[in-house]
Amino acid sequence: MQGTTAQRWVKRWDRQQEYDIPDREERFRVVIDAVRAAVGTGPANVVDLGCGPGSLSARLAAALPQVHVVGVDADPLLLGLGAANTGPRVRLVQADLGYPSWPERTGLSGPWDAAVSSTALHWLDADTLATLYRTLAERLRPGGVFVNADHMAPGNSTVDHIALAVRAGRTARAGTHRHEGWAQWWQALGEDAELAPLLDGRPPAPIEHTENELTVVEHAELLRASGFAEAAPVWQFGDDHVLVAVR
Repeated sequence: MQGTTAQRWVKRWDRQQEYDIPDREERFRVVIDAVRAAVGTGPANVVDLGCGPGSLSARLAAALPQVHVVGVDADPLLLGLGAANTGPRVRLVQADLGYPSWPERTGLSGPWDAAVSSTALHWLDADTLATLYRTLAERLRPGGVFVNADHMAPGNSTVDHIALAVRAGRTARAGTHRHEGWAQWWQALGEDAELAPLLDGRPPAPIEHTENELTVVEHAELLRASGFAEAAPVWQFGDDHVLVAVR
């Protein structure tokens, strides 16, 4: 696969992700600001959970020149696109975060300075997520952070409804509701003959995504119960949050 092909598809991926996340780039910058505040500007090891094609990983490495990022994802196709589109301080590895032994399988023994995630952990059920959070608490160094950017309801039925309306309004103003959607992106990808080697062995339909529907308050409580000293949101727009937990 040509690097230009990977770049084209990752750029198209980034655009379709904005369909539901009109402020995705700003949210990325908030995640990077949080990591920088925690680890400084010196050498640091960061793990990107559910990294997809490495969009956040690449931005972290570009913004923090002494950081090394390991992106973890279960999808070999997305990792293949990312491997052709990220720099030398980003390593992408295949592992299923639903299995507790994923750090050993990927050689990520720790300690880590930070872990991040963007729009990826909503598909883990609460029990699996609790196991993942315990793993993070065990692997992060004291003072290390976990920064999670995702749709998480505020946690009040009336406010939750308003938060969805706020995001819908923002999406309409930004015009991202006219972008290509998730299913359309995957359909188009499957029609690109150059990507056939990456498509081999992958299910013919896109991987189904379900929501665990945990609120931001429930995420924070789960993180504290898993061994983090503190957990709270540092950024919000509607139901879109960046949540930081400190080890």
